[in-house]
Parts: sequence; C-alpha cells; structure tokens
Amino acid sequence: MKITKKPLNKISKKKSSKKIVSNKKRTLNNINKKKKRNITRTIEKRYNILIVVVILIMFVLSGGLFYFQVVKTSVYTEKLKNLTEVIVEGDSAPRGRIYDRNHKLLVDNKPKKVIYYKAVSGVTTSEEIDYAYKVADMIDVDYSRLLDYDLKYFWMKNNMEAANKKITDQEWKDLYERKLSLDDIQDLKLERITDEDLASFTERDYEASYIYYLMNVGYSFDEKIIKDSDVTDEEYALISENIDVLKGFNTKLDWEREYLYGDTLRTILGDVSSSKAGLPYELKDEYLAKGYELNDRVGINYLEYQYEDYLKGTKNTYEILENGSRKLISPGSRGNDIVLTIDIELQKAVEQIVIDNLYAAKKEPNTEFYNHSFVIIVDPKTGEILAMVGKQIVKVDGKYEIHDYTPQVVTSPVVIGSAVKGASHIVGYNTGALQIGEVRKDFCIKIAATPEKCSWTTLGSLNDITALKMSSNSYQYQTAIKVGKGNYVYNQPLYIDPEAFNIYRNTFAEFGLGISTGIDLPVESYGYKGDTSNPGNILDFAIGQFDTYTAAQLVQYVATIANNGQRMQLHLLKEVYSENSNLENPLYTYEPKVMNTVNTKQEYLDRVKLGFKAVVEPSGTGSGYMPLNINPAGKTGTSQSYADTDGDGIDDTETLTNTFVGFAPYDNPTFAFAVLSPNVSHYQNKTTYRTQVNQKISYEVSKKFFEIYK
Repeated sequence: MKITKKPLNKISKKKSSKKIVSNKKRTLNNINKKKKRNITRTIEKRYNILIVVVILIMFVLSGGLFYFQVVKTSVYTEKLKNLTEVIVEGDSAPRGRIYDRNHKLLVDNKPKKVIYYKAVSGVTTSEEIDYAYKVADMIDVDYSRLLDYDLKYFWMKNNMEAANKKITDQEWKDLYERKLSLDDIQDLKLERITDEDLASFTERDYEASYIYYLMNVGYSFDEKIIKDSDVTDEEYALISENIDVLKGFNTKLDWEREYLYGDTLRTILGDVSSSKAGLPYELKDEYLAKGYELNDRVGINYLEYQYEDYLKGTKNTYEILENGSRKLISPGSRGNDIVLTIDIELQKAVEQIVIDNLYAAKKEPNTEFYNHSFVIIVDPKTGEILAMVGKQIVKVDGKYEIHDYTPQVVTSPVVIGSAVKGASHIVGYNTGALQIGEVRKDFCIKIAATPEKCSWTTLGSLNDITALKMSSNSYQYQTAIKVGKGNYVYNQPLYIDPEAFNIYRNTFAEFGLGISTGIDLPVESYGYKGDTSNPGNILDFAIGQFDTYTAAQLVQYVATIANNGQRMQLHLLKEVYSENSNLENPLYTYEPKVMNTVNTKQEYLDRVKLGFKAVVEPSGTGSGYMPLNINPAGKTGTSQSYADTDGDGIDDTETLTNTFVGFAPYDNPTFAFAVLSPNVSHYQNKTTYRTQVNQKISYEVSKKFFEIYK
C-alpha cells in the first residue's frame, strides 16, 4: 500500500500563519494595553498639572484679594469715598491786600451783609410771588432799574385770569391748532397789558415786582443776589429769622474792596467783579479755562486783573452729608498780599499838584482845548514806578470837575516834540552823521514844494551841547539829512534813503520809544508810526514830530539816558507776601530787569547827559523846570498837534503840546520823570499866549520828590 505524504511546507505554513496571527493579536493587545496605560498616565499627569494650576490660580486670587482688601484698603477706601462723596466749595474768599512800597495799606476787604435767593425744587410761581411780597415787607429795594417789560411780566404772572382774557377765542383756537405757540400767546398778553392795568400798582407792588425779577434772572438754580448794599441789621435779621417760611431765601456775609486812600491811584488799582455779576462776559472763557466758576468774583482790570493769581483767595471746601448738611473739609483763606512800588504819599502830592495846575490853567487864555496832563516818576536804576498820574478837567453844568485819567499814561500816545532829541543825537553819533563838539549854523531848511522848516528862533552857531540846550531843530535836520545820505540844496528836491527811518526807529526803540516798556499792566499802547517816507518826514522824525509815544515810553527813554544806556523794565509790583505774614519773608520779590542796553558808546551818552544838564541851566529852554539845588538834567519838548474840538471824533484844530523829561541828581540819578500836557495852546485866537502849566507841574513835582526823599 502506498502512502502519500502531505507536503510539509503547506502544513508548516498553516501552522506558521496561525502562530503569526496569534502573535499579532498578542502584540496588538500589548500595544493597546500600553496605550491604555499611557493614556491613563497622561490623564493623570494632566490632571495633576491642572490641580497645580488651579492651586496657583487660587493662590494668586487669594494673594490679590489679600492685597486689595488688606494692604490697599486705605487706597481703595479713599477712591470709593472720592467717587461717592459730594464736595462743594463755599462762597468767594476775600482777596489779598494791596500795600504801597512803605507798607501803607491801600486796599483791604470789609464785610458786607447779603440777602440772596437760590431756587428750591418744587416751588411754584404763585409761591415765588408770595415770597416776593413777604420779602418786600421786610426790606427796602431800589426798583429804579425795573423795566416796563418786567412790570408787565409780573402783572401777568400775578393776574393770570385777567391776562388770559386778553387772548381772543380765535387765538386760543390757533394755539390748539398749533398756528400759534405758547410764546406767541405770552407776547400777545404782554402787548395788551395797558398803563391802566399797571396804574393800580403800589410801592409794595413795585418792590415785589423787582424782587421777583431778581429771583428769576439768569440760570434757574444759580444764587441770585437780592440785596448786597446798605443792608441794615434789621433787614438782615428779619430774613435770617424767616428762612424756614421763605423757601430759597437766605443771608450771608460777603466782602467788598475798601480803598483807604479814596480815589488816589484808584483806576490803576483796578476793580473786582460783584457777587451779582460773577465772571465778566469778556473774560468768561479765560477764567473758566483756569477752573473758575461763573459766579466767582475776580479782578477785571488793571492791577486786580494783572495779579489775580496772587490776590485771589482760597474758598472753603465742604462735603455734602446724607442729611443735606455741610461738613467743612478745608477752610479757605484770604489771598496773598502784594506790595507796590508806588509811594502813596508822593502819589497824593503829585495828584494834587496836577489838579491845582489844571484849575489854574483853565483861567488863562488859549486853554479852551487843554484838559489833561500826565506825570510818571520812576527810579532809573530799577524801573520802579514811584508815582503815575493822569488827571482830566471837564466842565459839567457850568462847573469844572476833575476826572481820573491815569490809565492813559500807558494807553494814550501823543506827539512829544523835541524831548526826543537826546535819542536823535545818539543816531547821529552812531552813524557818523554827528561828531562830538561839531559846530553848525542854525538855518531854515527849504525842500522844493514844501514850507520852510526852522528852529523856534534863529540860534546862530551851535555845537552838539548847545544844540540840545537851545533845542535847535535845524541842528537835527542837518543830522537827519546825513543819516539819510541826502544832498541838501535850498529849495531843491531832496533824496533820502528810506533806510534812515529804520535807523532812527531802531535806535529810538533801544530807549523804549515805540515799543513795550514791559510795564505790568494788562494794556499798553506802543504808539503810532508814521506811514509815509517823504524826505521831509525824516526831518520831522528827528525832532519828535512824526511818530507818537506814551508818557510811560517817554519816562523809560529819559531813565535809560540817566542809567547810562541800560533800559530797565517798568513795573508796579515790588513784593508778594502770604496771608498773615505781617509782611515778612516775601514769597516773591521783583528783581530789576535790564530789557536791553543801548548800542552806543558811553562817551556819546555822556554828551547827551551834558546837553540835558545845560537845558535846565539859566538861558536853557528848560530853565525853571526843575530846582537847581537838586543838580538836575532834562529836556523840553513842544510839538504841533491836533485836537477834536467839536466832538465828532476827528482831530480838526491845530494845537501845541508841551512835554518835559528830566532826572536828578545829574551825577547819581535816583529820580526820573516825564510830564505831558497836550493841547496847551492853539492858533485860533489873536493872542499867541501859551500857558506854562507843563513847566509849573514839572518844577513842583521835582521839588516835592526831593522834599520827600531828602
């Protein structure tokens, strides 16, 4: 029997394949087990990380909570307080005082009683009218400023039924159909209120009407001043005792400025806005930008405005509590005190000198158009203004009155004439058009097609000193022609280099003529510059007959000469002190400021000073303008000017203006001053008489100064 054997390879293949499958399963199982173990480990790992992160977050949150609630408790408590508390300021605080240079009190504050009204929510019109009548029974008010409109409006509000009857049925229908507005209806009512309707008004009605007007003028919930002047103790007490029944009415103590020297320097000291007015309209934006409130009292002009930042007081600060009462947080204080450079005794004396001479001059011929004079005195070494005066005399109802004109010392430029010849000499010296000691003959200058230009008289041969002493125009004309590179021939056209105007103006500016003096007042005029450049104009310029200058510029000019070419800033503020300092240990002291030094040689300035000294000596044009015992120097000026004689705003009458500048002592000046008297004479009458008012003022002022400052 034959035995057939199966191939071994097939059997082994089957066994092998089974074994491979089995191994694969085992491998897969192992892999899956490993994966499961890895996933488990990963999950556990991530879970552990998450726990750590959560713990860290909790730690940070706990730390932050601890920091904010424990460490920074006070900070956030304060922030919460700031967000929830209501802080208000009290009424305007008193301002700082103003003293003169010798610590004499010029301006103080004095208390005044005030009755005011602040609207309360829910008060009806009829209640307000009732309050107005009750208050009218308690106080006296001046209702003279009450307008017809205000009277009619009060009548309408107080007689609504009668007022409504003045509207026709058709007009009510038009209102219902919106053809008319409520404002239109009110206007119709007011138009139809007659004099007969108002005829029944008594004194009490008028007073109540005015009080009602004051209660409602301006913004609804603003504080309205009902009465703040001449409030009697009885009136003050009556309102104070009845504030519970007069809802919105109350009393308070306010302050007002007190001027211990009356009208002396009054305009320059400036004004403060009233409780009623608050911020003036023209300055509203400026003050609001600085954090002021609309009802704040502020300086509105001159020194009160200029030094508002020093003078303003600090108001009380209150917290409004839940029950509506106020808790004082920070007490207010009076503003800082300021000390001026002014000597009030000198100021008073100079004002009286000017006033007396104004009255006297008006009794002289040819003074119809003369009505004011200016005086300003400075220390030439520091620029401190010791006195400044402007006074105007005006006829009212047939009698003369004196008005203050002091601000015009810095705002009213005039043609000043020969007083500028010191600066003109410097132009000549600097350009080589004039030599020290140069002798020239005084003669009239005649340019083609123009009138002759002459000195006030024929003066013969002059050098640079005597030209100033005798105030020769011709001498200056000849210098100006050389400065302008001209070739003068009698009665022929004259060419002048226009640059000559710039040369003159630039040098004049170094003395303070035609530019800012730096004076610490909010307004100052720089004068007017002539706008033509004809050859004859440069001749006019050289003798002060072209551009115009103020008294302040003129005094800075002569002070610069006295101070050897150093131009000092003019100023009125000397020191600033804190409240209750007893004027010791100043917060601020003004340091004299040199604005520029004249670009010239000292020997040239010395020649000008020597010429000014000669002016006031016997036979000089300024003889009698200053006492000789004070060792003076100075320069006169006379100019042709024009005045508005018929009040139409146009200068139509030719007049003469007198000026004088001076300083003393000559060798060590402590005093420099300028005196201007416009329109002292004219050519309308047959007489050529000219008052010597400017000379008299100059002499008396300089004498008085050295009586006070011996």
